[in-house]
Amino acid sequence: MRRIAGAIVVALLLFLVAYAANVALGLHAVAQTSGTISGLGVWQPVTILRDGRGVPHIAARNEHDAFFSQGYVEGSDRLFQMDITRRFVEGRLAEILGAPALPSDERERTVPVEQLAQIQWERLPPRAQDDLQAFADGVNAAIRTQPLPPEFRMLLYKPQPWRPQDSLVTSFGIVLDLADLWTDVANRDAPPVRYDRLHPLTDPCYDAPVTEGLAHISESPRCMPSAGELGRPPAVGSNEWATGAARNATGRALLAGDPHLRIGIPGIWYLVDIRFPGYHAAGVTLAGLPGVILGHDDYVAWAATNGTVASLSVFDAPRALSAADWATETFHVRLGLPVKRSYYRGAREFGATLSDGRFVLVRWDAYYDPTSPFETFDGLDRARSIKDALRALRAYPGPTQNFVVADTNGRVAYQLAGNIPNDPAWGRYIHPARDLSRNYRNVPFDKLPRVAPSRSAIVWSANNKMYGSGYPYRLSPEFGPPYRAYRIAELLKARARYDVPYFERMQMDTLSLPELELAHILGMAGWDGRFTPPSRKATIIYEQRHAVVRGIQAMSAFMLRVRALGVASRHVVPAPSPSIAAWGIAGAVTPKHPLAALGISFLNGVTFPGDGDNFTIHVQSGTLSQSFRAVWDVGNWNAGGISLPEGESGEPGSPHYTDEARAWIAGVLQPLPYSRSAVEAAARERLTLLP
Repeated sequence: MRRIAGAIVVALLLFLVAYAANVALGLHAVAQTSGTISGLGVWQPVTILRDGRGVPHIAARNEHDAFFSQGYVEGSDRLFQMDITRRFVEGRLAEILGAPALPSDERERTVPVEQLAQIQWERLPPRAQDDLQAFADGVNAAIRTQPLPPEFRMLLYKPQPWRPQDSLVTSFGIVLDLADLWTDVANRDAPPVRYDRLHPLTDPCYDAPVTEGLAHISESPRCMPSAGELGRPPAVGSNEWATGAARNATGRALLAGDPHLRIGIPGIWYLVDIRFPGYHAAGVTLAGLPGVILGHDDYVAWAATNGTVASLSVFDAPRALSAADWATETFHVRLGLPVKRSYYRGAREFGATLSDGRFVLVRWDAYYDPTSPFETFDGLDRARSIKDALRALRAYPGPTQNFVVADTNGRVAYQLAGNIPNDPAWGRYIHPARDLSRNYRNVPFDKLPRVAPSRSAIVWSANNKMYGSGYPYRLSPEFGPPYRAYRIAELLKARARYDVPYFERMQMDTLSLPELELAHILGMAGWDGRFTPPSRKATIIYEQRHAVVRGIQAMSAFMLRVRALGVASRHVVPAPSPSIAAWGIAGAVTPKHPLAALGISFLNGVTFPGDGDNFTIHVQSGTLSQSFRAVWDVGNWNAGGISLPEGESGEPGSPHYTDEARAWIAGVLQPLPYSRSAVEAAARERLTLLP
């Protein structure tokens, strides 16, 4: 028995040594980014130049090889991120993480994403299918030939081959992240007499609709901020604005965009530059998708912000549901037995169980009429004018976005795009079951808010209400708080002419209009309203806001009521003391790796000091931040630029894992070389793929 026990101990020790060595190897291994590789699957030679940030610039001789190479570089740099995202969206995390991941899987399979992606795939035209297939083949070439990332070694599993449908699955993840879902509707569900009081459409004091123009914007208003808006938790959002050539010192259109998404490492976006005959586009894509999602081609640049509009209709379930519409899902659990769950999936509605146990039916065109947005973004990548871009947006299914577009003719335009059901609930309440017989058609594209293309136009969006008085549709249960949009418009109105440096400074603006007014209400003197790293008063007002909203500090709540009656208040908020942390410390944020949830923290990113908060243009909170910052001098593509928070690579051993963090914190906009000469001059590595 002693010999057997000794043998088991020795075997265990050998396993642990081998395991540790394998993980250590993965932590230092990086994919090949220079030299020559043959036999991967390209038809003709492809050159991939990487600049000082590790961004791949792909030059191919045909369409297949371009998207194959994009799949190859994304698979080389971001494989674990792609795989974990695929598993999360499909509800298959328990296969690698065991029973603790089962509740997440059960929630995710409420929507049968894998089946919907298959329908999307079958509906795509042959060229789009070919592009997705080429991309998948490139990812699989990276899986076969490049070192296995350390996360796979830590979790002791290997990635399954990438299918073209997996890119559609991955894109569905952002749909679920941005859409106003049934859980959101349930959280707002209330008697009709309370809708507008509990969920006002906007804060009218700071309303900044783009369709009304800058004439609507006055100097910063002095009025009590909405407690409802101040109390809302941080939500996925974004900023964007653009000015026509007639407004700019460059004589060209200018466009700025910075989407706000959950902060993590690696970041959600992947920078890429793709060129083949008849096609040249650069910008960001979601890791796992071919093409460019946000960026520019030779003629057009575009940005997007979440529309924060109603996405679907929710109904109480009728007493009887067809037994034929129930499906059984099997969950494979690592180190456990398979688990089965039943889901209702009818022809038009699927079933969902809310947190309080209430069972509802959800009608959503992403479910009953699944259409991929891939063709829309491919159309933007190939657009030669704003007219082409707007034509592509006409077919965009969602998630509904505010698009700002600019072209080399100096024109800019704004367009809301995506499917919005003309449902009188507008996402504010759950319908009774009898309403299932009603059909709520989508608001026609030509009726959605827009600003026509013009060389003198000024357009902006920050998830706020985008239309003015007289517009016939509500569109949303409640738009995003308007404070960022108002501040953007205020800064645009402050200048007669614009340039790239001004837009760059705007993206770093940390003035919070509502919290500045709140400080005035509470009697805090001497604070300029900016959430800058050295500010202790920013920390105080941040805590005061939460106290006021929660109603746990009677004096602050009382002073709000006093201020509402027009009575001045003084000395309510304590003066800063050395014991109060500066905002740079109190508001610091660390981008976390997906495995941080398992206690693996050494893969986390560089910590960002507190700099901005939920209501500033420079958004940064504990859950989200600007996911990239871009400014395009439209037509002069080597100017302007785009920056990521951490780095291009998802490989911890890569020099490009966190190499952009210092410039990001400093607010430096980094150029993205675009012309052949600029790319050659910036190249630090050259990889050639041969047939």
